[in-house]
Amino acid sequence: MREIRARVILQEKGLYTISYEGKEKKAAVSGKFRYETATVSDYPTVGDYVVATWPEDGSNAVISSVFPRKSVFLRKAAGGSHQEQVVAANVDTIFLCMSLNKNFNVRRLERYLAISWNSGATPVVVLTKADLCEDILSKVTEVEAVAPGVDILTTSSLKGEFEKVKEYLTPGKTVAFMGSSGVGKSTLINKILGVDSLRTSDVRAEDDRGRHTTTHRELVELENGAFVIDTPGMRELGMWDSDEGISEAFGEIEKLAMRCKFSNCSHNTEPGCAIKAALKDGTLSEERFLAYRKLKTENAYAAGDSAYLQAKKEKFKKIAMANKKSKKIFL
Repeated sequence: MREIRARVILQEKGLYTISYEGKEKKAAVSGKFRYETATVSDYPTVGDYVVATWPEDGSNAVISSVFPRKSVFLRKAAGGSHQEQVVAANVDTIFLCMSLNKNFNVRRLERYLAISWNSGATPVVVLTKADLCEDILSKVTEVEAVAPGVDILTTSSLKGEFEKVKEYLTPGKTVAFMGSSGVGKSTLINKILGVDSLRTSDVRAEDDRGRHTTTHRELVELENGAFVIDTPGMRELGMWDSDEGISEAFGEIEKLAMRCKFSNCSHNTEPGCAIKAALKDGTLSEERFLAYRKLKTENAYAAGDSAYLQAKKEKFKKIAMANKKSKKIFL
């Protein structure tokens, strides 16, 4: 057996498939790796480059270590567990797919953008199913308001509008498709590949929600040397240590906060608050600000129960102080 540098191309129920010089082999992590690993996010994921022993017979390969990642898409694991989940690693561009039907939701998109920016990859918004939308321009305008500086593409598989996506698929680069179930990720990838290699299914007519067609993460190499990762539809996308990503996704709010009179301004009752002024004159929407606050609070909770409780304590302390001041005014 020899040690090689391979790439994880599929992950399903604790077992991996790795690729090396055009060959594929099932793999598992070594006992030593499992013993020395501190967190779930240290385990290999799709897109990772790993050191593995590659047996020449039909037996499984063994992964002994993971190379440092240049980007990693992390989210809070679905359900009630207080644990992180790595979705994909070493991605250059993340296509955030959202369909132009009942699935369209800019608040959800803000969440995706925050985590994408935090990953180290570059997000691109892909608005799918353009054939189902009667006013595409207004939808694009809504997206531009919450995704300043981000490329926005509109596509329709029925009209064959997927060439715009291909421009990002250059040799050696890795792209990942992410979004809710039924937004057309697998259909779009099949169009790009030119074959129906990924299974697709219809959405439910009553709410435009999709069924989980993709059940695992998978990396596919294109003929030109680019790599594509498909991921299962996400119905939950919780924050996990995404403070930098939130700051990037809500950059205009962070800049406003720097203009507040007080550096520790809570944007509630303090005089000279730039955010309150922006809310009043309409240059900042209340929905956008509330979304920012919600993600910041959620991220504080994900950072640890102690951090969340401290944030909650500070919040109610400020409320109590505000109530105390208002009582003095009316006395």
